[in-house]
Amino acid sequence: MTRLALVMIVRDEAAVIGRALDSARPHVDRMIVLDTGSTDGTPTLAAAAGAEVSSFDWCDDFAAARNASLALSDAAWNLVLDADEWIEAGAEAALSPQALPAGGDFFGMVRCDSAMGDAGAGGRAQTWLPRLLPRGARYEGRIHEQPVGPTRARRLPLILGHDGYTPDNLARKGDRNEALLMQALEATPEDPYLWFQLAKEHQVREHLPQAAICFAEALRLAGPDAPYRHSLVVRAITALKSAGRLDDALVLANAEVSAWGESPDFYFAIGDLYLECATHEPDRAASDFLPIVEAAWKRCLEIGERPDLDGSVAGRGSHMAAHNLAVFYETTGQNQLAARYMALAAV
Repeated sequence: MTRLALVMIVRDEAAVIGRALDSARPHVDRMIVLDTGSTDGTPTLAAAAGAEVSSFDWCDDFAAARNASLALSDAAWNLVLDADEWIEAGAEAALSPQALPAGGDFFGMVRCDSAMGDAGAGGRAQTWLPRLLPRGARYEGRIHEQPVGPTRARRLPLILGHDGYTPDNLARKGDRNEALLMQALEATPEDPYLWFQLAKEHQVREHLPQAAICFAEALRLAGPDAPYRHSLVVRAITALKSAGRLDDALVLANAEVSAWGESPDFYFAIGDLYLECATHEPDRAASDFLPIVEAAWKRCLEIGERPDLDGSVAGRGSHMAAHNLAVFYETTGQNQLAARYMALAAV
């Protein structure tokens, strides 16, 4: 039996398929690519890179395609990558026999760092995903499918890069994803995870009112222990603010503050929210809003980076918060403080 295989489903990924395969090749025993209908030469490029390529008739169901790809593997463990991802760090430790023992009964969680246009300049959203699957695991869900099988999960030190949220990719895949999410919600309208994913689709495509509505529905349905709760709350505050629903954003922030006292992302969003409030009510800015803006971004720096929190954005506990403080102090005429935080932002 093969110890470790790379398993992928792809379609029209000629621009990036080589990068994904090149990053995985030194660490796996087989590379399996299931093509779902490419017209751009993706299968040829994958085969040239050393992958075993098969085809699948697309049926608007990501779980079905994932499961078909897994059925091609005889490996004890399967590493699942998308074509717009690549192994960035940690493969030696995370993919070793010691980390992935034969007969493993857990999902291996890995960190995926996504370049995000909606995360701020230079921001990378850090999400923990189950991407190392023991033999026998399968997927459920038409879109944003999730593996089922073991009841345990273990975080492994593997870091993936991801750049699929470019404008071109959003335009190419966004309508398809939205349509599939709507179909899935017709079948399971009380699924908070699907509402969360639909909200994110709207947010990254700057559909602001729709994003706010979907985040509000996800918050209504999701429990406090949902594994994506941190990302949901932070993104929802931002979405409500961006849609002009400041009162709703303030209510949410006040309700969640006790849960996220050690999250730089939460306080970063708080700073942005109260700055927006100051813009809308300038007569209250100095007394009610700006002190909270300053304190929130300072709190980000006190906490520091928290990549362990799902959906955290690199920089919100360091240079991004320092940059915001520098601009804040420059705008309020506190030039020495502005220079101090600008230097800190450059570190």
